[in-house]
Amino acid sequence: MASIRFEALKAASNRTTVMVEELPRKSEIFGSNVFNDKSMRQHLTSEAYKAVRSAIDHGTKIDRKLADFIALGMKEWAISKGVTHYTHWFQPLTGTTAEKHDAFFETSFDGSDPVEKFGGSQLVQQEPDASSFPNGGIRNTFEARGYTAWDPTSPAFIFGTTLCIPTVFVSYTGEALDNKAPLLRALTAIDNAATDVAKYFDKNVKKVTPTLGWEQEYFLIDSSLAASRPDILQTGRTLLGHVSAKGQQLEDHYFGSIPSRVLNYMRDLENECMLLGIPVKTRHNEVAPNQFELAPIFEETNLAVDHNSLLMDVMQKVAERHYFKVLFHEKPFKGVNGSGKHNNWSLATDTGINLLSPGKTPMSNLQFLTFFINTIKAVSEYEELLRASIASASNDHRLGANEAPPAIISVFIGQQLTRVLEELEGVSSGKLSPEEKTDLKLNVVGKIPDVLLDNTDRNRTSPFAFTGNKFEFRAVGSTANCATSMTTLNSIVAKQLIDFKAQVDALIEKENLKKDEAIFNVLREYIKETKAILFEGDGYSDAWEEEAAKRGLSNHKTTPEALKAKISQKSLDLFEQLNVMSNTEVHARYEIELEEYVKKIQIEGRVLGDIARNHVIPTAIKYQNTLIENVKGLKEIFGADFESVAKEQIIIIKKISGHIAAINENVHAMIDARKAANAMDSIEDTAYEYCFKVKPFFDIIRHHADKLELEVDNEVWTLTKYRELLFTR
Repeated sequence: MASIRFEALKAASNRTTVMVEELPRKSEIFGSNVFNDKSMRQHLTSEAYKAVRSAIDHGTKIDRKLADFIALGMKEWAISKGVTHYTHWFQPLTGTTAEKHDAFFETSFDGSDPVEKFGGSQLVQQEPDASSFPNGGIRNTFEARGYTAWDPTSPAFIFGTTLCIPTVFVSYTGEALDNKAPLLRALTAIDNAATDVAKYFDKNVKKVTPTLGWEQEYFLIDSSLAASRPDILQTGRTLLGHVSAKGQQLEDHYFGSIPSRVLNYMRDLENECMLLGIPVKTRHNEVAPNQFELAPIFEETNLAVDHNSLLMDVMQKVAERHYFKVLFHEKPFKGVNGSGKHNNWSLATDTGINLLSPGKTPMSNLQFLTFFINTIKAVSEYEELLRASIASASNDHRLGANEAPPAIISVFIGQQLTRVLEELEGVSSGKLSPEEKTDLKLNVVGKIPDVLLDNTDRNRTSPFAFTGNKFEFRAVGSTANCATSMTTLNSIVAKQLIDFKAQVDALIEKENLKKDEAIFNVLREYIKETKAILFEGDGYSDAWEEEAAKRGLSNHKTTPEALKAKISQKSLDLFEQLNVMSNTEVHARYEIELEEYVKKIQIEGRVLGDIARNHVIPTAIKYQNTLIENVKGLKEIFGADFESVAKEQIIIIKKISGHIAAINENVHAMIDARKAANAMDSIEDTAYEYCFKVKPFFDIIRHHADKLELEVDNEVWTLTKYRELLFTR
């Protein structure tokens, strides 16, 4: 009987390219399954349309009576497209999305008068079970009620035959139980703070919108090959597997010709994205074999976050049609690049200006410098919190290896802007003479448009890099919900802009300085205070670790260590002052993320023990028995001289015995360590035990299992190998 591995290889090698339906050009179908502005104009009354627009543009509350008219129009639009069900689509603290489908279909009490019904109450609010989702102690099981509430700023969409309504998820007592609610609050905070500062330069600015362009990296593995690996199915990564002789060292995959099966998958995925209004634009091979990237056009942050969460669901569903399994894990394969989700962030005004784009005049460049330097200052003040925002068990594997940035948060701005800041720092404080003003505007601020030539972002090891007209937060992991990092980044920049405005206004009022002079003086001090966070060199070097320590920068390489920053008094004060999260909500998230860390390491440990004892050891023993029979045969033939003839076989037998013993011994030790970790009094202690006492066994067990993979006959090895997972087309 053929092993599962060889059956999977046979299935994968016989795959044919799945054909994709040809749809009209993208510009014609884009957003056709979205209840967007065009659809609302067609299906809503004038009053109902204005109410939704006011909610979107100004945050105005929608009257319940008007909600009935909106729901009616939304239902009729959806039914005209073959929709049968609706759901409140939300993002609980599980790292995934959630939905509960209800049919439009209803009958009267006696079962007569069937009708499609959907009213304002169903649109605006629903009641999922709050205790069944992670809540960090906010809700007890006997106090299970929670609510999903419609977010009109993110349009409803159709997927399959279901109308999906983006919502926030809150407890009965009002605390946020999701990723969206804190994000929306953070976006409000930075809108207010950035608008106030932008008015220094343009009184017409009424709104500032944070924008986000994510880059989603991922691996594609044939579904049969993925199904042959218990570790991939249960943990999303390979816990065992010797690296392939050929990996990414020839650099022949990056930006190479996209394999035909993959290309058709990408075309199919892009069609779905177009219908859903996800503006995907870029696709290409990434560095590692079978690794790819997809990136969209920039959008408003809330919508971009929703689109990325939706995309990850859609990617898996489309992959099934093409007999692929999508791996989002940050490090699914040892020895090759992991996957990130670079978050490209900027600020845009309602007057059409990118506040992080250098301008053509000294005044516009002063505006650029203001937001540029304040962002650096925010990262400098809250680098530990920013590191905590991207902490996870899976991202711990990626940070600091194979082009991923290290755990030390630093900012890369390039040589040109470094010189600009150095020159600005040299400007004298206080009131400027006419000569100083002219020199500053002509020789420093006036030259900034040259940065558009773009000599930035040449450092692939930087976690937070300026890339011409935006900051790229490169440390975000590929499995992450963008909301977590974006809530943190927008909050710290909002806080910094509030402090900046207070300092500038104080100089204007108390020191009688001109506005420009006051701004220059404050920025000049910020440049001095943020030197420690700026780094242009190799983020992987030991020298940088030593230098970072001297500068006072944190270097939290594990999730339990990194997450502590979330519940520091400084962080608690930040979120509470901005009304982004209460202390209760922050502590709940801290507990949830620690629990998630523990559960992921626990699951990996159990899966590893299972594979080691039920796959690796029996396979090794089976092959060892074959060798033993071979040695016995040689002894029968050669008699006393058999040892010299069977020398190599005996050496291999002994090696196999040593590896088997080491695996068995360490699996048992790992189980004992898990039991000890589970007996800890607090989730924090449990997380530290799993991190420093349980997880180290993974590498030891893997080492011996991978050695056995090289010793054991390929024909009897049951686990699909790296060369088969990564190079089968």
